[in-house]
Amino acid sequence: MCSLSLFHYSEYLVTAVNNPKSLSLDSFLLNHSLEYTVAALSSWIEFTLENIFWPELKQITWLSATGLLMVVFGECLRKAAMFTAGSNFNHVVQNEKSETHTLVTSGVYAWFRHPSYVGWFYWSIGTQVMLCNPICGVSYALTVWRFFRDRTEEEEISLIHFFGEEYLEYKKRVPTGLPFIKGVKVEL
Repeated sequence: MCSLSLFHYSEYLVTAVNNPKSLSLDSFLLNHSLEYTVAALSSWIEFTLENIFWPELKQITWLSATGLLMVVFGECLRKAAMFTAGSNFNHVVQNEKSETHTLVTSGVYAWFRHPSYVGWFYWSIGTQVMLCNPICGVSYALTVWRFFRDRTEEEEISLIHFFGEEYLEYKKRVPTGLPFIKGVKVEL
C-alpha cells in the first residue's frame, strides 16, 4: 500500500511542480483505466488468499527484497524522467505539438527513449514480486508489456510527426529500454 500510495501521490506532485498547466485530479492516475483497477484488486485478492492458504509462499524474503528494489528503481526512474522532461511530460500522448514542445534527449532520456515507461514497467512488476504474487506477477508482466508496446508505437508516430529526422536519429541511437520493444517501425 505504501508503494502504491507513494506512486500516485508523487505522480500528482511532480506534475504540479513540472507542468502545472496540465494538472488535474487525473494527475493522480487513480482512474487510469478499468484494467488498472481490476489488476490492483486481483493483486490484493491473490495476496490475501495465498496468505491464508499458503502463508509460506509470502515469506520468501529475498524475493520480496528483489521486488522492493524493482519498485524503488522504477519509481526513481519514472520521476527522473518526469523531472528531466519538465513541461514536455504529459500523462496523455499528445497528437498536436505545442509551441514549447522540445525533444528531450538528455539525462535519463540519453539511456532510454521512454524512461517513464521503463520505470512504470519495472515498478508495476516489482509490486507483484514484492508481494510474492506468482499469478499476478506473470499477468502484470504480460499485460504491461503489451500496453507499453502499443503505447510506445502510438507515441513514436506523434514524435516522428513532430520532430522528423531529429527523432529518427535519436531512435537509432537510444533503445526504448523496454524488453523486446523496438518502437514503431519506420520504412524509408
